[in-house]
Amino acid sequence: MSKLWRKLHTLDALIEEYTVGEDALLDKKLVSADCVASIAHAQMLASIGILEDREFEALKGELVQIIRLSQRGEFSITVSDEDCHTAIENHLTARLGASGKKIHAGRSRNDQVIAALRLYSRAFLLEYKMACLELISGMLDFAGKHAGLPMPGRTHMQIAMPSSVGLWAAAFAEELIDDLELVDLAYRLNNTSPLGSAASYGVPLPLDRQMVSDALAFDKVQNNVLYVNNSRGKFESIILSGVEHVSLSLSKMAQDILLFSMPEFKYFTLPESLCPGSSIMPQKKNPGMLELIRAKAATISALNGQIKAVIRGLPSGYNRDFQETKPAFMHALRIGLSSVRVFALVLEKLEVNEEGLLKGFIPEIFATDRVLELVQEGKPFRDAYREVGLNLGALKDMDPFEALKKKTYQGTTGNLGLELSREAVRRHTAALQAEQDRVREKIAAVTGFETALFP
Repeated sequence: MSKLWRKLHTLDALIEEYTVGEDALLDKKLVSADCVASIAHAQMLASIGILEDREFEALKGELVQIIRLSQRGEFSITVSDEDCHTAIENHLTARLGASGKKIHAGRSRNDQVIAALRLYSRAFLLEYKMACLELISGMLDFAGKHAGLPMPGRTHMQIAMPSSVGLWAAAFAEELIDDLELVDLAYRLNNTSPLGSAASYGVPLPLDRQMVSDALAFDKVQNNVLYVNNSRGKFESIILSGVEHVSLSLSKMAQDILLFSMPEFKYFTLPESLCPGSSIMPQKKNPGMLELIRAKAATISALNGQIKAVIRGLPSGYNRDFQETKPAFMHALRIGLSSVRVFALVLEKLEVNEEGLLKGFIPEIFATDRVLELVQEGKPFRDAYREVGLNLGALKDMDPFEALKKKTYQGTTGNLGLELSREAVRRHTAALQAEQDRVREKIAAVTGFETALFP
């Protein structure tokens, strides 16, 4: 099979293997996205007279067939192909002859790769955000169910003040809602069409970039053709920043559950169905999935750092260094989505132990509450603080349930404000579903059937 850059010489086998890297494997995930972008590009070429209408229809038919082959795992990409873009064009040329050779007019593998990654990333972000919203909804249900259940609040990991399971869960729900703002920003930046930029400098053909952008359901054309290539890696890093912050939130919550499910705490219990065992200790029930959520958050951060390290010193225009951003990016996306789904399962099955929670309410946990009781009686705060601090042994148990109810202003244990978060989830969900429908309809119009671009 011929390479897109074929000349008279043969590439050294070692150099070929080294320069292809993981593309032949990773690009199996990009075949559908590249074919969809190629159909839109071919349709535009027909509109400006580069392709005849019959050639476009034949190309579209073969590209749709490639998508179907790929979905069945029957479209192969070899090292000699280098990537999916070459494999697809070779297939088209073998099947259609001259028409297959025409489809690359007006584009470079540079904007072709970026277009496929943009479509793939968009499909991921739509799926990822829905998974996050489902997790957040589960957290809010969990918080509502346990809104009035006391839980020791801690600072410096030591007993601090009365809190509740509801406050704890709702805190992470709000945090994830804020994280979604980063995901939304990444979506808006990513959802721009790069096609027509070619090798960074455009081409002397009357390309209709807006036509291609509209066909592919992008929000707009990414205007400057040099900026298109300069944004490669940067946009991937921005997407991973959203995924990274969600993962950081999950990591912190996973750490809490790891700690609070220890026998010494026993606030929570993890079901055996989620916990692998030990090869030597028969009693072990290990929370490995939570430990991996914690570790994989670090992996996502490291992969994002790798991308930024690659692009940091690059000159303008295309550089082969960009190839090294693709494995890190695609790997991190998979980790991020699976972590959200695993955490949702953990939360769904997590057991809450009221007895273990209430055992944490030693008299000292009510020290601050007692200080503020004295304040309400008229004593200056600092005097009340000193009095209680010097007489901690005299503190008496208070009713933790009543302690929670005494905090009634917004965001406290007696007034969690869950409806604010639920409304945010409804708003995000409605907007997401509308966008999913819009993109699905546009892509179906291009291919003639629904196509998963994040397989």
